Amino acid sequence: MTMNMKIFTCNPIEENTIVLYDDTGEAAVIDCGCLFEEERQELREFLTERHLTPVVLLNTHLHIDHIFGNGFMLDQYGLSAKAHRADEFWVTDAVTYAARLGIRGIEPPPPLGGYLDEGDVVRFGHSELLPIHVPGHSAGSLCYYSEKDKLLISGDVLFAGCIGRSDLPGGNMQQLVTGIREKLFVLPGDVRVIPGHGDATTIDRERRVNPYVRP
Repeated sequence: MTMNMKIFTCNPIEENTIVLYDDTGEAAVIDCGCLFEEERQELREFLTERHLTPVVLLNTHLHIDHIFGNGFMLDQYGLSAKAHRADEFWVTDAVTYAARLGIRGIEPPPPLGGYLDEGDVVRFGHSELLPIHVPGHSAGSLCYYSEKDKLLISGDVLFAGCIGRSDLPGGNMQQLVTGIREKLFVLPGDVRVIPGHGDATTIDRERRVNPYVRP
């Protein structure tokens, strides 16, 4: 069965909230960044109209713009997020960090419901995602790869023509560049890359033109 995808652009930082689903009607929501009620309503209506049941909530990393909607997903669908353990401190610091960005009055996000690391397998419906740990933007950054569908959800690790910033706590530029080269650029060139912000790209395009990871 082919995996389908819907992307919502959420919150003032224009983060990509991603829904993956197949013909079984089961769905995975990745990086639910819904901050405002209208964003949550748009996501809710999409899931209802497509008769989709979200069964897993994933985070590529736990920077605030990627977890604004985790409380909503818990309240609405009973799902607690899974992410890498190394990023867990961002959940505790979320309200303070949001205030530094000028975003005040948010509810503290709920605790994680479990941990993921490279070597695990995330399943929903007839679909599978493989977490790939690529630290450097954050210590716990995970990309989610579907070999069957030639799809990579890269979070803020790899963008079209750019890479993630490495100047926040847990960041490391050398780790980031090395991880992209050794773990992502070894994937087939026609793998479609969906980043945490901005437009889609492909592994082949980024190997050829991305100035931040050229040898």
